[in-house]
Amino acid sequence: MSRAVILTENFAGMKSQAIGFAQRAGFQTELCHLTPKLPWSLISAPYWPFPLSSVQSFEVADSSILISVGSVGGVINAALRKKGRPSIHIQNPRISACKFDLVVVNPHDNLTGENVLVSRTALHHITSELLLKNKNLWSGHFKTDEQYLVTVLIGGNNGRFILGEKEAHHIADQLTELIKVEKIQVALTPSRRTNPQVIKIFQDRLVPLGAYIWDGKGDNPYLGLLACADTILVTTDSVSMISEAVATPVPVMVLPLPGKSKRILSFIQSMQEQNRIKIFDGHLEEWAVKPLDDTEEIVFKAKRYLHLL
Repeated sequence: MSRAVILTENFAGMKSQAIGFAQRAGFQTELCHLTPKLPWSLISAPYWPFPLSSVQSFEVADSSILISVGSVGGVINAALRKKGRPSIHIQNPRISACKFDLVVVNPHDNLTGENVLVSRTALHHITSELLLKNKNLWSGHFKTDEQYLVTVLIGGNNGRFILGEKEAHHIADQLTELIKVEKIQVALTPSRRTNPQVIKIFQDRLVPLGAYIWDGKGDNPYLGLLACADTILVTTDSVSMISEAVATPVPVMVLPLPGKSKRILSFIQSMQEQNRIKIFDGHLEEWAVKPLDDTEEIVFKAKRYLHLL
């Protein structure tokens, strides 16, 4: 089995893409968290004159495949690149794609080239087999067989979108209406970026109505929530969460947040054009959908291009 070292900063969304790619490629995986030093942490990584000395020291085995995500990971991967050791970068590297053996991007990255693969969604590890396994594990945990389950995936502030107390109360108003009027079951999980006060608002307002909200204790129910959902609601701030949601066989609706990101909004528009998601305005909609996931195809094309099949 090939061994892959993942080069990235310690951000969940970045790690999930690289780990998902590596796992589905059948690679043994080792995480290498990169921490920029001062003053380079204040300067965009593509402008670092000496990338390897701009981060805290780390070690990478000579024989490992290198998979990087984000601009910091990208410049380190490019600096380590050598013949006979494949270098793969995920997302727009903000430096020339020619500095890698292979680059995987999304359509909104507007990047093309002989060594560039384009995936409609963020890469991840969610497969139909994994969903079935977790449906069997978690079935009955969030609802009875007769109940309709709406899974709610909550993100947080990310410098582009805002999820504060005002937004939490608005979402809680909408979910309260669904519970009381539509008689549906709500199961909600926050992310690492969710403000504790936002979580408390959801707990205070929704738990008394019978909603399930993960409190961070015990086994993480995330995969079970994806697998058991009849509809998934997900906040607009995360391409990764939306990508994982649309890999399921159920309708996905996006909870709008104040803010702006050309990259994320372009991704959301592309998912709308493929009729895979709709914007949530307080009312649930049902329409025919199929799982949308390019990860398996991207992995196959990558391994073929790099002669790893």
